[in-house]
Amino acid sequence: MGPSRDDLGQLADRLGAKARELAVARYQTGAGSSGAVRTASEIAALAAAALRVAVEEARSAGRTWQELGDVLGVTRQAAFQRFGHPVDPRTGELMSDAIVPGATERATQLLIDWIEGSYDRVTADFSQVMSEKMSADGLADAWAQLAGLVGRYERMGEGSARQAGDLTIVDIPMSFEASEMKGRVVYDKDGRVTGLFVLRPDAL
Repeated sequence: MGPSRDDLGQLADRLGAKARELAVARYQTGAGSSGAVRTASEIAALAAAALRVAVEEARSAGRTWQELGDVLGVTRQAAFQRFGHPVDPRTGELMSDAIVPGATERATQLLIDWIEGSYDRVTADFSQVMSEKMSADGLADAWAQLAGLVGRYERMGEGSARQAGDLTIVDIPMSFEASEMKGRVVYDKDGRVTGLFVLRPDAL
């Protein structure tokens, strides 16, 4: 079932209220307070929900994935992969229903552990095949090679998860000293890591 006509309006109202709450929190507790960070995080989650509802409303109104991709600054395939609802031809069920629970949060923490050199934590959820391909030393070598190509890691953006067959793919924007990149973590249907990459932003 698609969004109701009131969904976007309700989200807009909640965003407005949270924005006012953020301004008050910053005024009362000062810049850098944990309360302001928490409220800003809630605003980001609401904004993401509003974007998804807006896209669903646009699709219901007949807008194409090409049009939406142009607005979002991505390809039509990227727009579909992020916001579409593909149906598994084998089961007739929505593929998005099979996304590994908490995949985006798990992938974000995995990349943080990789950045910080906590390789045992990175490899903890590797599938057997992945464990055979990538050791702790291999992770260290890969990060060193990446630093040689794009420089020092600076920050990470908000990730998004999508379904591709039996796989859950999480892409997370990453900024480095000399280039914008994206981290990609791939999970199998059992929630094991079967792929770990840092790619150019336009990579599919």
